[in-house]
Amino acid sequence: MRVAVCAVVGRPSSGKSSLINCICGQKISIVSAVPQTTRNRIRAIYTNERGQLIFLDTPGYHASSKKINLRLIEIARESLAEADLILYVVDTSRPGAEEEHLICELVKPLASKTVVACNKIDLKTAQLAASQAFIASHFQPLAFRAVSALSGEGKEGLLDQLFAYAKEGDLLYPEEFYTDQPVEFRISELVREQVFKYTRQEIPHSSFVEIADLQFKDEGQTLWVRGFICVERESQKGIVIGKKGELIKKIVASAMALAQEIFPYKVELDFRVRVRPRWRRNDKLLKKLIY
Repeated sequence: MRVAVCAVVGRPSSGKSSLINCICGQKISIVSAVPQTTRNRIRAIYTNERGQLIFLDTPGYHASSKKINLRLIEIARESLAEADLILYVVDTSRPGAEEEHLICELVKPLASKTVVACNKIDLKTAQLAASQAFIASHFQPLAFRAVSALSGEGKEGLLDQLFAYAKEGDLLYPEEFYTDQPVEFRISELVREQVFKYTRQEIPHSSFVEIADLQFKDEGQTLWVRGFICVERESQKGIVIGKKGELIKKIVASAMALAQEIFPYKVELDFRVRVRPRWRRNDKLLKKLIY
């Protein structure tokens, strides 16, 4: 059996979370068209007859001096240091920019344990050769693999490559596990994903989800969750609630529908909107939310 912890790194919207979900065949990391959706180091577990790969889906790496973004960068750096392998996801539909240069410099000292996944090769705008040349001009990874997180093309070849570099060892998780995320975290992420989906402008990055109460009812047949979508200003609260409460109802209903597909029991959600001024500057809260 071969086992490895793989830290997944890449610029925002490179498709890291989508690729992990594609590999594992389960919705583990939330995704959206809005950059920097992922805030936490999320574990996804892939197991087959060859062994086990544990993926750490890290926040999109980018340059910023804001407290919340510095915390996201710190999480990405910590994941790279502790991982056995690094899976560097590159968006081949976009040319290399400042963020790509930063990631290359970050990964360069760790090139001997880095596999580069050139993603989005299914798009007409994909420039595979250019993307590989850009990376090669900075450092030489263990391997390049062309993939599409959307269609699954190249997934098996990428897995073959990762298992080839994984070390022999015992499984770290039972075979049936595909994530070690607690239920509370997964519910809050599903709700946050729908906030990203149904709101725009400053709302997605100005919000976070807080679980207030979680309990099983009906002899374990129903999970009831009460919580809050927290925003920074009163005007944002009105936007999330929507006219006659229609938007918050839509967000909750969509999250509940997704939860029903994931969990083997009925899920009931009760969420309200709360104002938490300047929460992105609160160091104590950021450490609690982003880990």
